Amino acid sequence: MAEFEVYRREKKYHVHEIILKWIVDITMVVCLSFILATYMLGKTTVVGHSMEPTLENDDSLLVDKVSYCFRQPERYDVIVFEPAIANVSKYYVKRIVGLPGETIQIIDGVVYINGEPLENDVIYSFGLKDEDGKPVEPEKIYNAGLAEKPITLGYDEYFVLGDNRNNSEDSRFSNVGNVKYSAIIGRIWAVSSPFGRMGLVKWDIKLYYN
Repeated sequence: MAEFEVYRREKKYHVHEIILKWIVDITMVVCLSFILATYMLGKTTVVGHSMEPTLENDDSLLVDKVSYCFRQPERYDVIVFEPAIANVSKYYVKRIVGLPGETIQIIDGVVYINGEPLENDVIYSFGLKDEDGKPVEPEKIYNAGLAEKPITLGYDEYFVLGDNRNNSEDSRFSNVGNVKYSAIIGRIWAVSSPFGRMGLVKWDIKLYYN
């Protein structure tokens, strides 16, 4: 009888131990999920067609909010940032073209950086090729906007464009302008929905040629 009582107490203790472990595990998962959602990953949704064909209207995106804590934004990164104008609630999603200290100008529909045409312009990334298998020439930019004249970026400023250059509100226009580093929320990491478009967003221009 005494042995049975000892067994019951040990079994009860074991059950309590399991329950406590579950509580600890669940608490850790909830805490990690909160940290991940708040500080490491964010979500946003594409509104409009300015980033087509890379991103489409109503695409749900995952935002990497950590990378720029360890490195500076790079050319061709697709970023989400806060608008410079107060009382505007929407975020912008665009591609970085110009980096701090560079001089940007759009001449005859072509982006120039420090007096040189932009190498590997993102339009080539669309994978369009002619009958000979050569990349199709990028579409000319019809409206140079502010970049009709040279724009020299500050030490913490970036020049951004939409991939759909002729249907994009971006750094060419005063309501967006140059993007401050402090306004960048993060780098677009992946499309999370719709199902047929799920996948990583290519930000390295070299990936488009592989």
